[in-house]
Amino acid sequence: MIKKEIKHITRQLNEVNSRQTEKKLDLAFFEKDLEQLAKSINDQVAFMMLARAEKRRTENELKQAVANISHDIRTPMTSILGYIQLLESADVSSEQRNEYTAIVKNGALRLKVLLEDFFELSIIESADYPLKMETIKLTHLLLDVLVGFYEAFHQRGIEPIVTLPEEEMTIKADASALKRVLENLLGNAVKHSRGHVTICLQKKPSTIELVISNPVQQLTEADVLLLFDRFYKADQTRTGKGTGLGLSIAKSLMKKMDGNLTAQLMDQQLVMTCEWKV
Repeated sequence: MIKKEIKHITRQLNEVNSRQTEKKLDLAFFEKDLEQLAKSINDQVAFMMLARAEKRRTENELKQAVANISHDIRTPMTSILGYIQLLESADVSSEQRNEYTAIVKNGALRLKVLLEDFFELSIIESADYPLKMETIKLTHLLLDVLVGFYEAFHQRGIEPIVTLPEEEMTIKADASALKRVLENLLGNAVKHSRGHVTICLQKKPSTIELVISNPVQQLTEADVLLLFDRFYKADQTRTGKGTGLGLSIAKSLMKKMDGNLTAQLMDQQLVMTCEWKV
């Protein structure tokens, strides 16, 4: 009976390995050691299924990333080449030449930003990305970054609502990486806010939280789930000048520093939350 059951298990396992089925192994003859063997095999089969699913997801993400970066490179490149042809024309006035040159320059700068962000993200996500973890005065660093955004807030007519604790908040992080995270989150809030921007730093029992929120109009729950994906832009017409990599970079850096970055939609407010363990 045991020998017969081993043949039964082998047959089922061959079907799984040949991808004829994804069903778990079952037993017709119950014996303690055979049950343990079947359980171990089923655990391995489940792990293999997860690995296959993860591989498919990664492949799809890579295909989408390649498609997106190809599109983002092709658009300004086509514009640059078109205006270069116009510049080569003999009957171009000096005013037109200056206008076309400015457009070509803007297109080249757009490509530069895109390629720099893409290169930076690829380096950040590598296993050996260097981080210098040290004690950081988060309140002080946040104020420094906010001062740097004064002009951006002023140009958009936004007066941020800032709530900071009286005591200094300290965390373990890389100063340069943390500053990049704060700049990306604040830049995203300023760029897409339809009103005010709220920044709140607070200490919870086991975490320190930085919450940055701003009102949005057309963002959906489905958009929020994809915000940290590479190149994702919830509104192409409104975010066309961005690379769609800023939030991905922020998410990756937070993960590298053992922090957490999440997004949620609450009463038409996009709420970004950075968390560090105390």
